[in-house]
Amino acid sequence: MMFQEGSIQLVCLTASSGVPLFTRGASRQLPFSIIGSLNGVHMFGSGQGVTLSSCETEGGGRVVWRVFQDSVMLIAVNASQQAGQGVESSGQGVESSKGERLHLQRLLENVWNCMVMVLGQDELVNAKNLERLKRDLRSCFSLVDELLEERRPGILGHLTHCADCLLPPQPVPLQEAVQSFAKAADSEFGCLLIHGRVAAATEMWWRLAPQEIVLLSAVMRALSDSGAASCDYPVFLPQGSPTVAHRLLRFQLLPGADVCVLCGPTPSLHGAESTLVGRFWSPLVDNLRDCLAIGERCLPSSVTLRPDVLALLLINRENHRSVSCMPAPSCAYPQRDPPSPSEARCWELLKRFYIFCMTRYFKQEEAEGTTEEEGGTHQGNTEDFVNGFSHQPLKCYVITDECKSFALQTPQHQLFLLTPLTAPTFALNTIAAQTLSSIIAATGF
Repeated sequence: MMFQEGSIQLVCLTASSGVPLFTRGASRQLPFSIIGSLNGVHMFGSGQGVTLSSCETEGGGRVVWRVFQDSVMLIAVNASQQAGQGVESSGQGVESSKGERLHLQRLLENVWNCMVMVLGQDELVNAKNLERLKRDLRSCFSLVDELLEERRPGILGHLTHCADCLLPPQPVPLQEAVQSFAKAADSEFGCLLIHGRVAAATEMWWRLAPQEIVLLSAVMRALSDSGAASCDYPVFLPQGSPTVAHRLLRFQLLPGADVCVLCGPTPSLHGAESTLVGRFWSPLVDNLRDCLAIGERCLPSSVTLRPDVLALLLINRENHRSVSCMPAPSCAYPQRDPPSPSEARCWELLKRFYIFCMTRYFKQEEAEGTTEEEGGTHQGNTEDFVNGFSHQPLKCYVITDECKSFALQTPQHQLFLLTPLTAPTFALNTIAAQTLSSIIAATGF
């Protein structure tokens, strides 16, 4: 098994007194006595000069703790499915444990950043009225639930800490429109989202921390799901501006296509909607429809993928952007024996394969501002392999009873792809190299 996963429950408490602020996740909540015990054992360790960050239960589950700004403690509890699957080999158990720990650590960091983005750091760190804080935290629940439930399986930015992108067929007109629209709105930060993925953005938008771009995209998706044609929403930037709010103006151009800007007191929502949206975006309706037609493929038709690619994740290591792709059914073999995994299962396997590689072989360059704690954790995940070797692994493959997976790493890119079992193992390297070359040649990604 590359990675086992069960139902995750999230608990948020005050770090000093252990007062529960909220719980989200599994339908069956943890009893208060267990929550108190989880908090108590962490406090006991702190009193002895020990930081308890993670532990594994007898049943194969895992608990991860994290304290933020000495004010809020987040605890993730994963009731792993391993408990009912019999005994695994010790090697498989260790591998699964590493992947699960990385997954939960990323989850806690994302949840904290989500809370800061919605409420601001001051309200979380200097809370005077806990009952009011509990009420205010409800405004974070939709984003927290999206992180926990992973409702959009093709969106992987919460795990990779890279912006989920869609590569449009004609990027230049869209890029120019975003820049002009943002400038007219007295902003340097503008972004166009197609199907919840970044299709074009201003230079200053890309200079935001990757985790901020990921969470802003999540906020945009949540606002789009609300059905409102436009929104004026205050947001804090967890790394760039955790104490001063900005206005996020978001406008729906077409169903599935949204544009936003981060700005100050001006312009008004009504003024921008009535004078700017039509002026800059009406001439590009056909371009937007072409982007929407790409769908989950996220790549323009100029990119020719081999028919034996089930799913792929391509990461640009230099600018922290990613493209995850599920080729259209017409691109795949009509029938296979054995049959290929379903679309939902392919996304799940791709995510697990990414975790498998990143916790054992590959290195992820964290963006500036990432905590030392997480960086140290990642080093601990990979040091078992790296110690004693003078090189970094460049390729990795795994064969399971569902598919074959192959990953390669270059100085600029990381590519993870799934192929059917019928693909020859000796050809996996060629398939990956051709796929990477095809995407880069057609899009310059």
